[in-house]
Amino acid sequence: MTSETTIHPTAVVEDGAEIGEGCEIGPFCHIGPQVRLGAHSRLRSHIALWGNTEIGEGAQIWPFASLGHAPQHLKYRGEDTRLVIGKNALVREHVTMNPGTVQGRSETTVGDNCSFFTGAHVAHDCVLGNSVTLINNVMLAGHCSIGEFATIAGGSGIHQFTRIGHHAYIGGLAAVEGDVIPFGMVLGNRAYLSGLNVIGMKRAGFSRDAIRNVRRAYRMLFSFDQTFKESIDEVALEFPEDPLVVDLVGFIRAGGDRALCFPRHTPTG
Repeated sequence: MTSETTIHPTAVVEDGAEIGEGCEIGPFCHIGPQVRLGAHSRLRSHIALWGNTEIGEGAQIWPFASLGHAPQHLKYRGEDTRLVIGKNALVREHVTMNPGTVQGRSETTVGDNCSFFTGAHVAHDCVLGNSVTLINNVMLAGHCSIGEFATIAGGSGIHQFTRIGHHAYIGGLAAVEGDVIPFGMVLGNRAYLSGLNVIGMKRAGFSRDAIRNVRRAYRMLFSFDQTFKESIDEVALEFPEDPLVVDLVGFIRAGGDRALCFPRHTPTG
C-alpha cells in the first residue's frame, strides 16, 4: 500500500481540505475546504464531498456519491453541523448522506465498516453503529438510530426518529414506522415483526444456546396471553443474567419517539 496521494488533474480540492496519505482522488471529484479524508481512501470519479465532513481511513467511494451537503431540512440556515463517517466505509454510486441540524444533535454519525449500496440515503442527525448495511435505494429519514450489524434491504423506507436494534433485518421494500427490536426481522408495508434474524445471528457467531434463549424470550414477549408490560417483566425475571435478553428488554423499556413493531400473529419461533 503506497503512502503517496494521487489527485487527478480534473479534481478540485479546496484550500483547507485535509487529505490523508495514500489517497487516490479520481477525475472530476470536488472536495470542500472543511473535509477531512482519511488515509488510503479511494474516490473513483465525480464524487462531491462538502461541509464539515470527516471520513475515516480506507473509504471506498464510487461515482456520483454526495456526502456532507446541506441537510434536507426546511429550518436549516447554514449552521456548521457535521457528518462523521468511520473507517472502511463502502459507498456505492449515488449514495447521499447529510450532516446534522441544530434542531437535532448537530451531527450525523456513521460507524466503522458500514456499507451503502447504490442510491441509499442517510438523512440528518442519524446515528449508525458499526457494520451496518444499507442495500440499494434504502431511505433513512432524519434522527434514525441503527444498531450495529443491522441490514436494511433494498427499497426500504425508515420513518424519522425510528430505532432499529442491532443485528436486525429489514426486508426489501418495507415501510418501517415503528422501532424494531434487536435481532428482529420485519417485513411488509406497513412493516410488521415477522420473527427473529436467526440467520444473521448465526453469521455473527452467536452460540446455539444464545439463539435459543433469544427465541424463547421472543415467544414470551409476544405471546399475547397477558399485557405486554407483564410479558416484559416476565422475560426480565426469566433471563436476569443473559446479556442478549437483558439487552433486548432494555431496548424495549428505553422506548423512543416511535411505537414498537409487533407481530401480526402469535409468534411460532
